[in-house]
Amino acid sequence: MAVRRLSDNIVNQIAAGEVIERPASVVRELLDNAIDAKATRIEIVTSNGGKSLIRITDNGTGMSREDLQLAVERHCTSKLVDDLSAINSLGFRGEALPSIGSVARLSMRSRLANENTGWEIGVEGGQIFDPKPAALSEGTVVEVADLFYATPARLKFLKTDRAEANSITDVVKRTILGHPNIHFSVSGSDRQSAEYPSVTGDDATTKRMAQVLGDEFIDNGLIVDAEREGVFLKGISSLPTYNRGNALHQFFYVNGRSVKDKQITGAIRGAYMDFLSRYRHPVCCLFLEIDPALVDVNVHPAKSEVRFRDSGLVRGLIVGALREAISSAGHRSSSEGGRDMLGAFQAQSNPTGSAPSPSTHSGNQNYQRHGYQGQGNQNYDWQKSAFRPVQEEAPASHSGFSENPQQGFDVAAAPSADIRETEATQHLQALPLGAARAQLHENYIITQTDDGLVIVDQHAAHERLVYEKMKAQMARDGISGQMLLIPDIVELPEEDVNRLLDHAEGLEAFGLTIESFGPGAVAVRATPAILGEIDSHALLRDLVDEIGEWGSSDLVSEKVDYVAATMSCHGSIRSGRRLKPQEMDQLLRDMEATPNSGQCNHGRPTYVELKLKDIERLFGRS
Repeated sequence: MAVRRLSDNIVNQIAAGEVIERPASVVRELLDNAIDAKATRIEIVTSNGGKSLIRITDNGTGMSREDLQLAVERHCTSKLVDDLSAINSLGFRGEALPSIGSVARLSMRSRLANENTGWEIGVEGGQIFDPKPAALSEGTVVEVADLFYATPARLKFLKTDRAEANSITDVVKRTILGHPNIHFSVSGSDRQSAEYPSVTGDDATTKRMAQVLGDEFIDNGLIVDAEREGVFLKGISSLPTYNRGNALHQFFYVNGRSVKDKQITGAIRGAYMDFLSRYRHPVCCLFLEIDPALVDVNVHPAKSEVRFRDSGLVRGLIVGALREAISSAGHRSSSEGGRDMLGAFQAQSNPTGSAPSPSTHSGNQNYQRHGYQGQGNQNYDWQKSAFRPVQEEAPASHSGFSENPQQGFDVAAAPSADIRETEATQHLQALPLGAARAQLHENYIITQTDDGLVIVDQHAAHERLVYEKMKAQMARDGISGQMLLIPDIVELPEEDVNRLLDHAEGLEAFGLTIESFGPGAVAVRATPAILGEIDSHALLRDLVDEIGEWGSSDLVSEKVDYVAATMSCHGSIRSGRRLKPQEMDQLLRDMEATPNSGQCNHGRPTYVELKLKDIERLFGRS
């Protein structure tokens, strides 16, 4: 069969299959163009998950009639000259608009600031129409209707309108986070309207994170600010106790470009490896600034993946910066626990399940049922309350409150009666975790601070303390290898053997000694002693997989840490053990002095804190 040249329309449709995967891909490409046009205000409108309509309006520099004609042709762009090693714009391929026009109905209107009129051009299923005058203000309006109508097979593979709308929301969210200087407006029949005003100042990025991710993320975030060999990493990453079940809440930017890169995701996972289970993920928003010549963004048509010239440098920077931020948090724990506890109390005091009004005590229904008409503590008269203490005259033998209103609540009757108020305990109250007051259910320590109370899970807290001590010992004395009487011979493909041997020196630092045993096999001479008896074959196969995927061999370290965590769990204070007051206070002091003691080895909080103002609010005192 003779070789034939494909038509331009078929070429564009093939390109569309790579560049335009779904409606969210269209939104991403059009937003990149608007930002490259130096827009300060962008409006996004969608309908039916972007299948029926996508409209992006910006107030950028606009385009002339000639520019519009070129913009819908393949490989025409204003963002790139002849140097792929210095890409400073979000778009550069010149493929997006002709690809969209080949599978949808595309309309573009644009006007330059110094021109009296704008111009409009249309493309339908690859057919380009001549430009015509159009009335609009400075900027560009791009409208995409009936996406994939020209390729029905692709249309059938799209998900539901709701799923496609959610995917668009994710793209828009990532764009908004990366550009705090731009005002964004999002609306349409498939979503609620939202405005994201532009923010300025030194803390503009933090303000934008609060707009998109909420104040709770900021409250539970760790400041990340690091530099290594001219590469800068800044942003906020969450406390280990503030985590999610997937990595969708991780936002990473390279020179302002939002990327979803396996290498970066792996670095974040590696940084939190010591604090979270394998199935939990931190929330983060991080920005990497690097010389454009040291990063290749021309890796994938979607431009969501990048390749670094020195990937080890970038990975080391990410892991080191995140671990430093986590360590600097000390014993700090997530604020989610306290909020959840307050929510539980409020739910109990409001049986209907509806949220109480901020200005109304959740128990006012009971007060009103018994004749009290006040709101909160305004004009409150305890003598009129149905719940007032019994103060009537009574015989001397009456066992009520007539002689001593608080007689029934004598401190001596409390379970922790031997904890006395002394100058020493008053001093302890001023410390971050306060002074121990009681132990509940043989596992939870109640402490009093100057401005609230703390509930500590004694088992989870001590488990973390033991684990940190074990890690320090391992770092000080190293990990010894256990020599095998008969070396294990593991047969692997030759390329996998080469990968392992390239990392042999690093693996030996973890007690794993390997050497070549011919072109397709490895001899295992020693394994980490702390791991005990292991399956060398399974271990090496997992190592090869990780090295091939991430270019590193952190899995050995992870297995060692996992064993250390398991040992610390068995060596810690068990639930059900009653502690003396001195033991409880000592546990609190050790927590204050130990980094990362705010979470257990699995990422759960070791304590929750309630401020006095929150407690008073529960009882209508504030």
